[in-house]
Amino acid sequence: MAKVVALYRYPVKGFTPERCERLKVLPGGRIAGDRVLNFRFADAPVADTAWCRKYHGVVLANTPGLARLSVRFDDVKQTLHMAFGDSLLAEEALNTTGRQRLVAALTQYVHSLDENPLKDHPERSPLKLVGDGVTPRFQDNEAGQVTLHSRESLASAGAALHDANLDEHRFRHNIVIEGVPAWQEQAWAGQRVRVGAVEFETVVPKVRCLATHANPQTGERDLQVMQTLTRAFNQQQPTFGVGMLSNSGGEIGVGDEVSVM
Repeated sequence: MAKVVALYRYPVKGFTPERCERLKVLPGGRIAGDRVLNFRFADAPVADTAWCRKYHGVVLANTPGLARLSVRFDDVKQTLHMAFGDSLLAEEALNTTGRQRLVAALTQYVHSLDENPLKDHPERSPLKLVGDGVTPRFQDNEAGQVTLHSRESLASAGAALHDANLDEHRFRHNIVIEGVPAWQEQAWAGQRVRVGAVEFETVVPKVRCLATHANPQTGERDLQVMQTLTRAFNQQQPTFGVGMLSNSGGEIGVGDEVSVM
């Protein structure tokens, strides 16, 4: 029987994850506390409260050095903690002053990187930290989606990439499972899936982006994941894992069984 072996949420869009024992799936299919904040460019073409494509902000896809940061978000205190190794970059509440300090700390860090999306783009500055810290609205897909992959598929992708220890953090999914043949979750598209007590009515393949090329420890682009997925597995688009939506929502936990309905 397939089961959940790891759960993650990503409080800040395009940043590093928090590992969790349980996650709350909201009606509609988003994770509570997931992608509730976004460091967005000044010239983003939408209102601060609106969804927009990832490339209108600082994310791993355009700033691989973000992988070296650790991020924690306190839902109760509404406080964001950002650190680089043992060095605290900022720990601030989501009030006006706190947001300004968080933006200043991140801006300074981004300017220290070789791959810096602010360099030569004055229209993107100053950054702004958007999101209320509660509403999960900054997923890659405007509809939201809870994302999933299996460790078996991870091992298969690792073999193709000649990396026996391929890190699942590259793929930035919410749910990781074990107990299915490699790539079986890709065949779940169009079917209904149950994870613990939560039913997911919509399952679609998850197309990957350049964020997967960034090493989660070093922040260096060290593997051509997208090209390898299409070439080694005969894919038209680089696909790994699935995105899912749930009408009813509910809680899921590590150890929960996973089944196709």
